[in-house]
Amino acid sequence: MKYYLSIDIGASSGRHIISWIENGKINIKELYRFDNGMVKKNGHLCWDIGKLFCEILKGMTICGQKGYIPASMGIDTWGVDYVLLNEKNEILGDSYAYRDSRTEGMDEEVYKVISSENLYKLTGVQKQLFNTIYQLKSVVVNSPEIMAEADSMLMLPDYFAFLLTGIKGSEYTNATTSQLVSPYNNKWDMGLIDALGFKKEIFKDLCEPGTTIGGLKKDIIDFVGYNTKVVRVASHDTASAVVAVPSPDKETVYISSGTWSLMGVELEKANVSEAGMRANMTNEGGYEYRFRFLRNIMGLWMIQSLKKECAPDMSYGELCAMAERNSMFDVIVDVNDPSFFSPNSMKFAIDDYCRTHGLEKPVKLGEYAALVYKSLAFAYNKALVEIEELTGKHYERINVVGGGSKAGYLNKLTAEATGREVVSGPEEATAIGNAIVQMLADGTFDRLYEARKCVRESFDIKCYQPKPL
Repeated sequence: MKYYLSIDIGASSGRHIISWIENGKINIKELYRFDNGMVKKNGHLCWDIGKLFCEILKGMTICGQKGYIPASMGIDTWGVDYVLLNEKNEILGDSYAYRDSRTEGMDEEVYKVISSENLYKLTGVQKQLFNTIYQLKSVVVNSPEIMAEADSMLMLPDYFAFLLTGIKGSEYTNATTSQLVSPYNNKWDMGLIDALGFKKEIFKDLCEPGTTIGGLKKDIIDFVGYNTKVVRVASHDTASAVVAVPSPDKETVYISSGTWSLMGVELEKANVSEAGMRANMTNEGGYEYRFRFLRNIMGLWMIQSLKKECAPDMSYGELCAMAERNSMFDVIVDVNDPSFFSPNSMKFAIDDYCRTHGLEKPVKLGEYAALVYKSLAFAYNKALVEIEELTGKHYERINVVGGGSKAGYLNKLTAEATGREVVSGPEEATAIGNAIVQMLADGTFDRLYEARKCVRESFDIKCYQPKPL
């Protein structure tokens, strides 16, 4: 039996999932799960990179101990965050998290060099103040000595791969979230990088998903108890999730539903139109240099924050059911309002939004949850209308993948709000997509279409129909 190890690290947790083919179907098994989260350091929100790597090694060791020695492995994480290394390969400065406030005002610093309109034409990536371009500009403005000392810049999955193999490189899909990659040649835009004051030599050549990096270093082999190939998968978690969208349609709308909801379509050519920029759509890299033309929507971050704040012992399923029981509470908020991005209290942020916008304020936790789910469905419909206008196409169904695909009430609301069939699952789409890229590299599948067909036949996929008119 050939096993493939997906290490999927999200903003709140990480997991080691083994995949294999048996009787023509993809099977998965979670072997290890660990917590992740931002930590306060020197007044900033940071990641504990050392802890994350220890968890990576611990999970790899458990795989071997349980008899699941992988033929290959790949790591995916969220986008935009990175490390700067000096010549000794030591991390320079703190490993900031994208929700940290240090990028405030950095958009204006960037626009001194290039206008927002021209930046979109160059990169096709929507303005989000946490994009790597603004994070690196903060380094240049506030810590120029760090940029001067930097020898390499690695996105987080590339850094973890370097620690495992000793080989540096940059994977394409995660790199595109930086807003520094050209959609015309799929390479770093060195002219833009140089104009912004970033050192060109710290950016490594981009590799396509499916590129084999090499084997593990000897000290890693000694620690985990085996050797395996490390593959550059579609290392942006959304790119991996989209690989596993189980759609029979060549053109379909997807929602990768987790902390963020990424809603969009796959395009062969980036849409860098003025209309796309006005709609705040982004063109992020995908497998085989497809473009994920999508909208970033706040997603389940609001629900996760409410749960942590008000009901830490309650499951998400229970919270979703509670929201459905309070479905009569019918207030909609703009989930992408900046006040919901990183508040000290999500409950108070919702209260304040309702107060300032003249809306009825929720009282019970179920009403808060109902407000969030209904607001998400409203946001999905708005994004769908804009996607159809921008692509000139009508889409019959929406494929929801990722952890949020389990939220049956949200799926039902989405079908009602959009008037489209909603197809939900698989839940572990990111880990499955991670493994599929490894399998494609290994020859298990010849084409992505075959792999997606196999996903559809291997996992429990549910359908939600819109109410008849």
